[in-house]
Amino acid sequence: MKRPVRVLVAKVGLDGHDRGAKVVATALRDAGMEVIYTGLRQTPEMVVSTALQEDVDAIGISILSGAHMTVFPKVWQLMKEKGLQNVLLTGGGIIPDEDMAALETMGVGKLFPPSAHTAAIASYISEWVLEHRPDLI
Repeated sequence: MKRPVRVLVAKVGLDGHDRGAKVVATALRDAGMEVIYTGLRQTPEMVVSTALQEDVDAIGISILSGAHMTVFPKVWQLMKEKGLQNVLLTGGGIIPDEDMAALETMGVGKLFPPSAHTAAIASYISEWVLEHRPDLI
């Protein structure tokens, strides 16, 4: 690749549990990706604005608050409005299987439960970027 995969890891809303996001961010960095971590209490608008400014290939949202059916659709809508259709929106947290399926049908990428292996997350992001961002090869 011409440059490392760039991933924005974000915590949206009032969800203050960020240990998992930090673990995933570290694992992605260790896998050779450039990681931008936004910290806590971001709005969907802040996340998409940062994604634009940082020219990321993927946005990963960590959510444990139960607001996933609000947060992911809002971020996805803002991404489309800002022309980020070639950026992966993925994430994970406490999300019921049926909600994961509904979000994936909507266009959100694969979502990972807390038990997911970080290597699987890194592999998924890398493979998605290689497939959907040929300008980086």
